[in-house]
Amino acid sequence: MEIAIIIVFILGYLAIALEHPLRLDKAASALLLGTVCWAIFVLGVDEVPQGIYHYFIDFAEDNTFLKESELVPSFLESRLLHHLSEIASILFFLLGAMTIVETVDAHGGFKLITDRIKTDNKVKLIWILSTLTFFFSAVLDNLTATIVMISLLRKLIRDRPTRWFFVGFLVIAANAGGAWSPIGDVTTTMLWIKKQLPDTVEIVTHLFIPSTAAVVLPLLILTFTMRGTIHRPIVKHDDEEDAKITDGERRTIFFVGIFGLLFVPLFKTVTHLPPFMGMMLSLGVMWAVTEVMHRNRSYNARKKLAVIGVLKKIDSASVLFFLGILLGVAALQEVGTLGNLAGYLDETIGDIYVINLSIGLLSAIVDNVPLVAAAQGMYPIAETGVFAQNGTFWMFLAYCAGTGGSALIIGSAAGVAAMGIERIDFIWYMKHLSWLALLGYVAGATVFILMGS
Repeated sequence: MEIAIIIVFILGYLAIALEHPLRLDKAASALLLGTVCWAIFVLGVDEVPQGIYHYFIDFAEDNTFLKESELVPSFLESRLLHHLSEIASILFFLLGAMTIVETVDAHGGFKLITDRIKTDNKVKLIWILSTLTFFFSAVLDNLTATIVMISLLRKLIRDRPTRWFFVGFLVIAANAGGAWSPIGDVTTTMLWIKKQLPDTVEIVTHLFIPSTAAVVLPLLILTFTMRGTIHRPIVKHDDEEDAKITDGERRTIFFVGIFGLLFVPLFKTVTHLPPFMGMMLSLGVMWAVTEVMHRNRSYNARKKLAVIGVLKKIDSASVLFFLGILLGVAALQEVGTLGNLAGYLDETIGDIYVINLSIGLLSAIVDNVPLVAAAQGMYPIAETGVFAQNGTFWMFLAYCAGTGGSALIIGSAAGVAAMGIERIDFIWYMKHLSWLALLGYVAGATVFILMGS
């Protein structure tokens, strides 16, 4: 069963990577990957694991004992729903963030930023945008920062290949920026919440410089290799109502959207509810504001500018692509492949630096969340040493898991979102950006090791 799931997972990844030669949309490949992996898992399980056998007997929904024949279906359903709850929270978060950003874009809100970026020089522009993304990712998270920056780039760069390069590089910057903040990347957040890295100041102190190195080295390379200028999109005002958006309305929607996004990590910290709840609250506020703001406009104007109209523009295929990928990774986690892989690294390598570097590179192929979760389960928090709270192992794990996924476009939430929204080709990213991401990854790791020596 495990081998069959791994084979399907690999074939699904190849189909995603070869989307253009196969002429098969990657969302379809991802959905097939995820659902077939789970079908194989379900058909291959014939008994409930011994360790949780009594749980399913004692906690049946109607407080009665489950029959032997009902144990396996109940077990499988519970495992799928467990993963689906986590996946759904990511998808709702993605949907909310995309809708808020698209609403700001529909009102021309990003002109407040793009109009202040005067340079058309590619080198200067990539430095400016990478710096914005790096810090924006730390304040929000790498996924939200990437979605916002893609909208900005669509207003700044006309030709697709150049925009793809900028988007891909900003994924690298977003992942590096999220690694040094407890709310910037889901894996750092996991280590923060579960007390491996409880001290925020320690996280920033130890990881800011390595994360900066992971971006600065690729930027320095581009400074000497990148040439030319960008071509900005031609702005058209085909809809007369679009020209009637006032500066006050544009500013209002822009700041409601930005403060709504900034509110999400604060809401999570105060309430301890999942981030998507804060995103849904911010979306609700944005929705109410647009409804009130445009209540006296024509039907066509409201259809274009209100949230209910913007929702129709959201790329559903990118959301389904995300769903399929995460279902496939969940199947690998459920069958034990990721846990076995982490245990194998521990037994065969032993050195904590090499283990973390390997986990970081593996996170470019499979999701970094289950890999970090496996590491948390393998190594208990010690009183002293590298496995103590704020210890070297956990700090380096946060860096590696946060930045290693940049090696492939599909290796991080930010990359998957960029791939879905901009339709970036998997092979194209490998040719043009993977080597820069790997150099930055190694540079940051080297800086971290030198700082600790």
